Amino acid sequence: MAVDKPRCSWVNANNEAYIYYHDNEWGRAVKEEKKLLEMLILELFQGGLSFECVLNKRAAFKSAFADYNEFSIINFTENKIEQLFGDSSIIRNKAKIKAAINNTGVFAEIQKEYGSFAAYLNCFTQGKIIYEQGKISNKLSDDIAGDLQKRGMKFIGSKMIYAYLQAIGIIYAHEENCFLAYVGNKKDADYYN
Repeated sequence: MAVDKPRCSWVNANNEAYIYYHDNEWGRAVKEEKKLLEMLILELFQGGLSFECVLNKRAAFKSAFADYNEFSIINFTENKIEQLFGDSSIIRNKAKIKAAINNTGVFAEIQKEYGSFAAYLNCFTQGKIIYEQGKISNKLSDDIAGDLQKRGMKFIGSKMIYAYLQAIGIIYAHEENCFLAYVGNKKDADYYN
């Protein structure tokens, strides 16, 4: 663990998994569909909790949600929902479990319509990265959350989608004192605000 590097203020320096996530995943562009679904489900479960709490249960979520295979998840039965609700290794919130299954179905429908969930997101961003710090939502997250809600996703709001966009690298939000802070040309900094 590299403790000598300055990081974003939200990183718990005593949690190696959180440091690894910050240093190697958060804010990095994600195009892999399975990872896009994983982060969508994890952000859904984060609502009302710290992401660190969810991250600490990441391996258990991966197992519980069939390695994020959308075809397996959308076929979860009521028995499987009850099994997940009784699984103390994940966050046991029945409404969120059902929402994750429902949202995976919507995710799969979007994949059919656009070819991939990444292509769907690209329709909103035109492939651009937004460089900003200190926000919890913006017009982009408002628009994507609104569209996902219309398509039937549950437990989806602008703040949750904003955190998701940060996690998958569409919004690059490492703090200015962080060793990963963006120092290049910020010509896109005000894009979509």
